[in-house]
Amino acid sequence: MSKIPDAEILLPKLVAELKARIAPATAMIGLYTGGAWLAERLHPLLGLKDPLGLMDVAFYRDDYAQQGLKHDPKRTKIPFDVEGREILLVDDVLYTGRTVRAAMNELFDYGRPKSISLVVLADRGGRQLPIGAQYCGAQVEVAEGMRLRLKRTASGKLSLEIERAE
Repeated sequence: MSKIPDAEILLPKLVAELKARIAPATAMIGLYTGGAWLAERLHPLLGLKDPLGLMDVAFYRDDYAQQGLKHDPKRTKIPFDVEGREILLVDDVLYTGRTVRAAMNELFDYGRPKSISLVVLADRGGRQLPIGAQYCGAQVEVAEGMRLRLKRTASGKLSLEIERAE
């Protein structure tokens, strides 16, 4: 198992990488919950002109029939036209790739973006689908039976923690 990086130290690294990629057609969507927290921090630092979009992919997951809802579903809010846009899709931790696949399925219900780039705070490996992040704060090894989770304090400070998988 590798050392857990400080989430707050990873943020400026991601901002520096992303700033060079921002274009007038760039917009951002954060995936609930951790990806939304990360996107809420990144969005103002990048000076994107369109409001931040937020997405809950619960109903688009390929395991929905078996899992049902594990949380209180949020409303997807995409306050801009997706058609022809360069989308920064933000999630906290990349693992199997299934959440990202679900997000892309939902996103295409809103239109056909010019491009989608995945931004994650951490990649823990273990992919089950051919999905990779274009922008990643850190690679983190996580033991089997454990999960890497993003936490947020009341003041908005982000931290990565390892906990037993449910």
